[in-house]
Amino acid sequence: MTHDFQSTVLREYDIRGIIGETLGADDARAIGRGFGSMLAEAGGTKVAVGYDGRVSSPMLEHALVEGLTASGMDVVRIGMSATPMLYYAEASAADVDGGIQITGSHNPANYNGFKMVFQGRPFFGADIQELGRRGAAGEWVDGSGTVEERDVIDAYIDRMLEALDGLDPAALADLKVGWDAGNGAAGPALEKLAARLPGEHHLLYTEVDGNFPNHHPDPTVEANLEDLRALVAEKSLDFGVAFDGDGDRIGAIDGEGRVIWGDQLLMIYAEDLLTRTKGVTIIADVKASRALFDHVADHGGKPLMWKTGHSLIKSKMKETGSPLAGEMSGHVFFADEYYGYDDALYAGIRLIAASARLGRSVTELRGAMRPMVNTPEMRFQVDESRKFAAIGEIADRIAASDAVADTTDGVRVTTADGWWLLRASNTQDVLVARAESEDQAGLDRLVAQIDEQLAASGLERGPQAGH
Repeated sequence: MTHDFQSTVLREYDIRGIIGETLGADDARAIGRGFGSMLAEAGGTKVAVGYDGRVSSPMLEHALVEGLTASGMDVVRIGMSATPMLYYAEASAADVDGGIQITGSHNPANYNGFKMVFQGRPFFGADIQELGRRGAAGEWVDGSGTVEERDVIDAYIDRMLEALDGLDPAALADLKVGWDAGNGAAGPALEKLAARLPGEHHLLYTEVDGNFPNHHPDPTVEANLEDLRALVAEKSLDFGVAFDGDGDRIGAIDGEGRVIWGDQLLMIYAEDLLTRTKGVTIIADVKASRALFDHVADHGGKPLMWKTGHSLIKSKMKETGSPLAGEMSGHVFFADEYYGYDDALYAGIRLIAASARLGRSVTELRGAMRPMVNTPEMRFQVDESRKFAAIGEIADRIAASDAVADTTDGVRVTTADGWWLLRASNTQDVLVARAESEDQAGLDRLVAQIDEQLAASGLERGPQAGH
């Protein structure tokens, strides 16, 4: 028995496709066979499996479990869950060696996919390509594993609430927070969590609905935060928190309705952490504001700029022993008093804790940040064959000039006006550009430099591409 995957499905950080077109039950079964075989060869015996609220998820879960057990793996089914709940099931149980979450994250409703953990580390890049190779060769271990169901939601919530231990209950009792689950998989856990949090909590769209009837669950798009912003204004709340479809990315609104972007949230978390632990490394991706890196340094931390991609950031954290990392996309990773994975519900609790410990409201913390003018993330289609080559050409031209550049991930050039970035997406035939300055005139000059470099490689910033 062999299995060939459609070429676009096996991606850098995860597996993702369109149900009925590029992804189906046979693929899920083959993923189970391949992952189970690789884990068996590494000495593992048990895999936790969870799935999000999409219509196609139960079907994929059924086939995945078949594939895993046919390769001799014992399976712990945790049922419908947010992705971090699956990570928790894998990280907290001594008998579990790997985990797979079926999720389409923030993609349109007809997409679905898989995020994986292998013996406590992210499973990505070459690991995912190996699943494809094994499928094509039919190189699978045979066995017959068992299946058990395990309810982890209450233990997961207990564990997250430890973030509030030692804080003054009086400081938390007056807190008023809005939460928007976006009809994603985090809804049921959010309901249980909010019922146990001190203060007053107002919840939106906690009913899981894979058609996302209210708004798309991507908190990095400002339009998707409008309902939360209205709730914060109407109820005079301290701040609001929103999740993506599978609960591993956070978005936030302060009490005045301002968005708190991923790098700005990281500034708050970093300040809180650095008041307790000096000198630690805090990681952010190349799209993050210079204000963040400066803020970390100003508070006695070591800022480290690293490549975009949740698997890449997690790996770098392990390598450097970093207790905190984050991305512009709203992935925030806490190894400080937690497991080092991205968990938006936990990040919401840590925002409450940071505000209480620092003795300033989230609105005050957001208001104290240096105002920067930046472009949104500009994404535009380029031919797959030119994508990395063009970035290479630009890097060479910059290196030959007297410009100051960081080539950790693409090219990030710092000038007197601020900085600009061009990088190739690892997951699509897209180039990503971003720029930041202290004023609009500076930003215009930086964007002109981006256009100049693209033109020199025969490209231009075309129509915006989706995620």
